[in-house]
Amino acid sequence: MALAPRLDMRQSQSLVMTPQLRQAIKLLQSSNLEVTAFVEEELERNPLLERDERAEARTGAEDRAAEAPPAEPANAHAAAVSETMPSADAAPLDADYDNVFEADGFRMDGAGRGGRADFDDDLSGIDELADGRVSLREHVAEQIRLTFHDPRERLVAAQMLALLDPAGRLAVEDAAIAAAMGCAEAMVAGVRARLSRLDPVGMFCRNLRDCLAVQLAERNRLDPCMEALLDNLDLLARRDMRALMRVCAVDAEDLAEMVAELKRLDPKPGASFDAAPAPAVVPDVLMRRTPDGGWAVELNPETLPRVLVNRGFHARAVVGAKNKDDKAFLAERLQSATWLVKSLEQRANTILKVAAEIVRRQDGFFRHGVAHLRPLILRDVAETVAMHESTISRVTANKYIATPRGTFELKYFFTTAIAGTGGAEAHSAESVRFRIREMIAAEPAHDVLSDDAIVERLRKEGVDIARRTVAKYREALRIPSSVQRKREKAVPA
Repeated sequence: MALAPRLDMRQSQSLVMTPQLRQAIKLLQSSNLEVTAFVEEELERNPLLERDERAEARTGAEDRAAEAPPAEPANAHAAAVSETMPSADAAPLDADYDNVFEADGFRMDGAGRGGRADFDDDLSGIDELADGRVSLREHVAEQIRLTFHDPRERLVAAQMLALLDPAGRLAVEDAAIAAAMGCAEAMVAGVRARLSRLDPVGMFCRNLRDCLAVQLAERNRLDPCMEALLDNLDLLARRDMRALMRVCAVDAEDLAEMVAELKRLDPKPGASFDAAPAPAVVPDVLMRRTPDGGWAVELNPETLPRVLVNRGFHARAVVGAKNKDDKAFLAERLQSATWLVKSLEQRANTILKVAAEIVRRQDGFFRHGVAHLRPLILRDVAETVAMHESTISRVTANKYIATPRGTFELKYFFTTAIAGTGGAEAHSAESVRFRIREMIAAEPAHDVLSDDAIVERLRKEGVDIARRTVAKYREALRIPSSVQRKREKAVPA
């Protein structure tokens, strides 16, 4: 058999992950706010892209029309007999305009339209507009400078501040700090005791017991009974109220008051000081009820980016291009801008299609509540909208929908199915968890439901569920076992 080189032509198909395809996938799984940030970068990078000012102007006009205040009375008599007060922006009825001059944007009524009221160009006060929030360490360091006058004690306090954890605890023993600083252990103990009384009270303690004890002492509530309760926090964690009454030598009413006092304390006094406020969830999809009783789904126009391709500028730029590189650059920018606009449009249509299908399938939830949430998986929606499951997963990731029942993540509506008894319709796992929470909340103190009793009740309601599944759902809901609930409810709160 002779071996010789030859040329063959073959035709085959292959999936190539182009940069444009990667961009479309990234946009699909991003929220509206993330897409807006990406579009802002593209607007700076691509001269052929521009914002859709028409949509923004239309939205702004609608907002102004909706927020327009009622007409003000024409004179003082009309204002007096009117049932509404003039708006804050309205001119006073006895205004004197003799000393007011306005021409070419210059005013003499106390302040110009720009700059300072005293016409000073010094902008040194602009730093006052910055966030003046003081951190926990800065707050405590200032108190240390005012509290400790001995340089040695101040140095030890500064070292202990450096070792403080974010929760406000200092688990290092006094002996270790004294050995590292080369001072007496009694000095370290004294500094720690004084530091624990600084604001917020209860910091620099070694454990939870000492932290709560310092806060109770500050409130003059640290009596022998409370000290016995603090020494047996493990019994309180197990809700063994009878044992606590024995140890503390109090009755049920006094023990309930002591436990309520502990609940008012802060177990981590340093954690809440620097805690940033939780960011508000901005919904990507809006849902409202229509007059005919149905549901309308739309993308949130406040966060939806709108861009256009400036083809007029591209045509002028192509005519003025002087070499091949300039024309290649303009062609590449035009292709990128066109693809971005097309990707945004396709993303919006896909999100709307998937959200509408979710709303259609979960109609019972929106009308009647969690108990009517149906089991749903990605495959169910993918088959209906003729898309791949991975596409549905990307669409529902990091997306929120505002509904009459609140704002939910789109993935919330996808829950596993629990079979029904006797061939009945399957139930959603989320609705079963909700039913378990309801049954436990309604149980009387003399008849605490065990996991087996919950299983029996659920099976009577048509839910085929195992005991270990009930225990798993109960633990996920952070509900204690029947034994712990019986101990807790045996003592009146």
